[in-house]
Amino acid sequence: MLASFLASTPLLSESWKLCIHANAATPQIFVSNRIGDVSYVAFSGVQRVAGLDLGCRRSLVAVDTAAAGIFPALQRYGSEAEEPVMVHAEMLRLFLSMINLENFRTQVFDIMKESKLVVFTGHSLGGTMASLSALWLLSHPQCTTAVLSLTFGSPLLGNITLSRAILQERWGGNFCHVVGKHDIVPRLLLAPLSPLTPHLHSLLRLSDEEKNSLFLFVLSSVEALAKSGESLGRDSFCPFGNYVFCTNEGAICLDNVVAVVKMLHLMFATGCATSCIEDHLNYEAYVGQVSSKFLKSRGFAEGELPESSYEVGVTLALHSSEIDCREPVWEPAKDCLKTAKRMGHAPNIKSANLAKVLSKFNPLRAQIEWYKASCDASDDRMGYYDTFKLRGPSRKDVKVDMNRIKLARFWDDLIQMLDTNQLPHDFHRREKWVNGSQFYKLLVEPLDIAEYYRTGMHREKGHYVTHGRERRYKLFDRWWSNRKVGEEENNQRNRYASLTQDSCFWAKVEEARDWIENVRSESDSRKLTLIWENIDSFEQYARSLVQRKEVSIDVLAEKSSYSLWMKDLRELKSQLQQFSPQFPGFFGRGVIP
Repeated sequence: MLASFLASTPLLSESWKLCIHANAATPQIFVSNRIGDVSYVAFSGVQRVAGLDLGCRRSLVAVDTAAAGIFPALQRYGSEAEEPVMVHAEMLRLFLSMINLENFRTQVFDIMKESKLVVFTGHSLGGTMASLSALWLLSHPQCTTAVLSLTFGSPLLGNITLSRAILQERWGGNFCHVVGKHDIVPRLLLAPLSPLTPHLHSLLRLSDEEKNSLFLFVLSSVEALAKSGESLGRDSFCPFGNYVFCTNEGAICLDNVVAVVKMLHLMFATGCATSCIEDHLNYEAYVGQVSSKFLKSRGFAEGELPESSYEVGVTLALHSSEIDCREPVWEPAKDCLKTAKRMGHAPNIKSANLAKVLSKFNPLRAQIEWYKASCDASDDRMGYYDTFKLRGPSRKDVKVDMNRIKLARFWDDLIQMLDTNQLPHDFHRREKWVNGSQFYKLLVEPLDIAEYYRTGMHREKGHYVTHGRERRYKLFDRWWSNRKVGEEENNQRNRYASLTQDSCFWAKVEEARDWIENVRSESDSRKLTLIWENIDSFEQYARSLVQRKEVSIDVLAEKSSYSLWMKDLRELKSQLQQFSPQFPGFFGRGVIP
């Protein structure tokens, strides 16, 4: 679809024309051209190349530290189980040196004001500058102009977290990488550090022996990754966006990371040491071929016509790749395209099936809701949290505990599917799942906190918020904070919430109870001051939640942990103030508020 679109519009040809101009205009940083409502910005692919270590896989740096504030939307990605968004250090350095020029920002902003679409483009290293420029604008919510990055023979830029972040932000369609059939540069960073690395900035001056060694080295590395059939490693570069593979017969487009890596290998395997270098300079011919031949009808030889329209489509795509049916890579390439097709549909199918599975768990959630209502209305006046924490062996309590465990297993399995790319990449932005995960968190996390303190885990590991909180709740916090907030959510409540809006509220109460005990036993005045500051901060926070009615009525139950804590705090302050006149110097230093 994308390849057909590019072939039927001037985007491809106009972008390449400006890339040629940009390369000729070196050392000028970029050139621009406006055609109607579309503005093209092309970056030179030969500027400042000397000393750039393209082959070093270890040169990835985190954008949140190396380029703080430049890509704000990417800074929230990464966790204990996943690296942050990382890009090639030298490429980022080049981009930062460019973006820090006042005239560059001014010109780009002026171009955006005059255009409906801005196309950042570049050949070779210029392509990485185009991608980083697009990321820069897309990362800022105030950017309302449509942005497209269209690169030619660009090296890989970042790690797998960057690839996932682009998909989750729904930016995949904003990046299109045109790749020559045998071009070595887009494959180069899939290989580990090579002894030939110092010469990579001068590929054209390599000897025939060096070219052959480099070709075989990169081919074996890409083949190993392609055959693994798994996601790339934590320290690897990773494709992102759409890849348009060009040949003399047309083009095919893939957007699945695994399929892209496989096709990078299969096409490269049909080349040689000479063609892998020459192809990097052959994009003018490819652009011309795609524009003139892609939409032409193709025929099949006698006896070759497949039985189904699906097989016809796959075969046409293989014809575009210039892979002959007699070549050994024909069947693997065919399987690659079919796999990409299946993988494209599979996440949505699994998402639909997951919704059906969730409906089976709804009765478990409903039983916990009923349990909460019965606890809040109980004559014990302890409320939901404390009743579960101090529960006995009753059948009702055991049932709720089992439901808690089953629901946790469901959501952990869901997160595992999301981590392994089995669900749509925008899954965490879909309203059904954002709201569902938030309701689950507010309802069930207080029970997890109660169990944590009931079993004394805080004495072994430390308090819940820092040492005991499950990863799923942290992810759900992120999903909720990144949602689109409607105006009605800012309205003031006129009744207490059905569920306390801070799911960690009870964990904070438990920690505050420890502070009260520490005040009674601590003799160091400096430590006492810090403890009282913590107590005062939590007291103000809790009062603000109650005042805004963002707590459930169980918080205010007469024998709830919070109510008992407030009572202990009042008594402690009263006791200490009785001694204040006798020790004015001690209490005058701010030990009590």
